Amino acid sequence: MEYANLKNALERPFPPNRLHWRVGATAKDKTSGIALAYLDARDVKKRLDDVLGFDWQNRYTLSDNGLLICEIGVRVNDEWIWRANGAGDTKVEAEKGRASDAFKRAGTMWGIGTYLYSLRDKWMPLKPKGNSYELVGTPPLPEWATPEGYDKLISERKAA
Repeated sequence: MEYANLKNALERPFPPNRLHWRVGATAKDKTSGIALAYLDARDVKKRLDDVLGFDWQNRYTLSDNGLLICEIGVRVNDEWIWRANGAGDTKVEAEKGRASDAFKRAGTMWGIGTYLYSLRDKWMPLKPKGNSYELVGTPPLPEWATPEGYDKLISERKAA
């Protein structure tokens, strides 16, 4: 696969229903908070499978300071190219969360989900959930952050 096509396929936004949302910063009165979008590790794996088939692999190593490093290798023209990122323990399911986070972070090194970092902060209403808060609804996405909008943008760039 040509590099530009591979890059576009890996960077393509996910359908809005595949995104997960969590609360970032909150107002002092806890009635609103910033909605932060994130991906599930299963969606990152599916993207790699859909775009690359069997031409990808991953491996983990533990750094001296306990950071779990995930490397994702992609075969391009019979050569393996590796990119890596790492994560520490999470508050919930520390080891599993660390492996999942490291994998997702390594995926961003290939462009998967990086568009989420470009979303503008959107304040949303909150409601109590246990000892914390959750979003009431999900924010709308700009057109470019949807699969259809991205495809349109790429098509326009190629035509120009």
